[in-house]
Amino acid sequence: MRALVSVSDKAGLTDFARGLTALNVELISTGGTAKALAAAGVPVTPVSDVTGFPEMLDGRIKTLHPKIHGGILARRKMPEDMTAIAAQGIAPIDLVVVNLYPFEETVKRPDATFEELIENIDIGGPSMVRAAAKNFQDVLVVVDPADYPRVLEQLRRQTGPSLDFRFKLMQKAFAHTALYDRAIQQAFVLCGVEGDGTLHRLTSVDDEAPDHVSMEFRKDHDLRYGENPHQRAALFSSDFIRLQGKQLSYTNLLDLDAAERIVAEFTEPAAAVIKHTNPCGVAIGSDARDAYVRARDADPISAFGGIVGLNRPLDSALAEALTSTFIEAVVAPSADDAARAVLAKKVNLRVIVHRSASEAGVPNNGEMIEFRSILRGVLMQAPDRVVEARDSWPTGSFPQVVTTRAPTHDEWQALRFAWRVCAHVKSNAVIFTGADRTLAIGAGQMSRVDAVKVAVMKAADSLRGSVAASDAFFPFRDGLDEVAAAGATAVVQPGGSVRDAEVIAAADEHGMAMVFTGIRHFRH
Repeated sequence: MRALVSVSDKAGLTDFARGLTALNVELISTGGTAKALAAAGVPVTPVSDVTGFPEMLDGRIKTLHPKIHGGILARRKMPEDMTAIAAQGIAPIDLVVVNLYPFEETVKRPDATFEELIENIDIGGPSMVRAAAKNFQDVLVVVDPADYPRVLEQLRRQTGPSLDFRFKLMQKAFAHTALYDRAIQQAFVLCGVEGDGTLHRLTSVDDEAPDHVSMEFRKDHDLRYGENPHQRAALFSSDFIRLQGKQLSYTNLLDLDAAERIVAEFTEPAAAVIKHTNPCGVAIGSDARDAYVRARDADPISAFGGIVGLNRPLDSALAEALTSTFIEAVVAPSADDAARAVLAKKVNLRVIVHRSASEAGVPNNGEMIEFRSILRGVLMQAPDRVVEARDSWPTGSFPQVVTTRAPTHDEWQALRFAWRVCAHVKSNAVIFTGADRTLAIGAGQMSRVDAVKVAVMKAADSLRGSVAASDAFFPFRDGLDEVAAAGATAVVQPGGSVRDAEVIAAADEHGMAMVFTGIRHFRH
């Protein structure tokens, strides 16, 4: 029996190879794999000795040869196949152990160049895997080191590996190459050509959507159910680590996503409390604990049982504040040991950190492309980021002051805060804030004037002296009149209505300052 072994992931390789040698399996190998086996004292034949052809082009050509693929593809039960390979001096290969160049790991590195991506595209590996998978009834194909013990166990069987085992390895092999090809295709969607003809990786989505997008997700785990108990659900491709608490639900995950999107807008310590994907309180503070307490107290009734997002690591002081009331889950970049000891007292509290955690403080740009399913298709867009509010306002003549009175210094600070939060509230949205926390939120209404009325109804304290933000323009002055009646002194909105002049006149009548951004932030 002969095995061809060529792996990028060398986990468990030496023990597996020794197990094969003990079963009198002859090993053929390439490049780094052959060197690793030889260094471990495992007998191995270089693939170039089999092909009679040297590895060349910096290793691009190694296994693409009839003496390799003929040995893999020959059907043992077809005499003409066996006669054909024998006539060419080709011996059968009965086991192919291959995993591919680390393309996915390379593409995750922000410093990886276009050239590195190209050189990490495996050619010979997928060809051998697909050939062995196609001929799975005669050839075992192994792409996952986790399968090594079971392969040895099956080879030790008196009757040899079962057909069912061979078939399962085949299924896994085709999934492995399919995922690999999708990763390559998706990576180069986010590459482009400079004016001088050089190729490069993009840092943001191009204006034009690609003609083809392939998606492949690895299941993280099944969920208890979806939005409702009668709906099945699962989480795919998660970057979360659950440190403690009950299993996350479908709605928990939606709320965690909403919380992270908000706090990612801030370089200051920020906290958001979410209910049903809308914020009920958002605040910035001197530290993470201060921000959380202010966000919670913005609407303490709604905050009960909420989801909390933070852009700073969890420490013990913050953990004490979090456990002082009932919340369902909290997500943060990381948690220190002291915080974990405090949080552990609330055994059902779900505590989530990021698998690729780094110190917060810089807004997370998130994924370069967003997808959303609809009944008859899939929508794709670049994420909505409030980039126009990254710097302090005003910036030159932005935002545009359209009223007789310009905002005061304090109003400018509050308007910028309000604008960054309002973009993450479901449309139609109107919110009232101070300079560092929300005061009232009107979310998801069918008319803008109703959004104002809902916000006013939800306000825990007087809105006198607050500012207001609207995610899209006021189509009539009635909404602006309601904002003024509530006590707001300044407003930020996109502008662009055919009745802008009417709305501006209303603001002037009320002595309000109003600014236009020219940018809309609907969130459906």
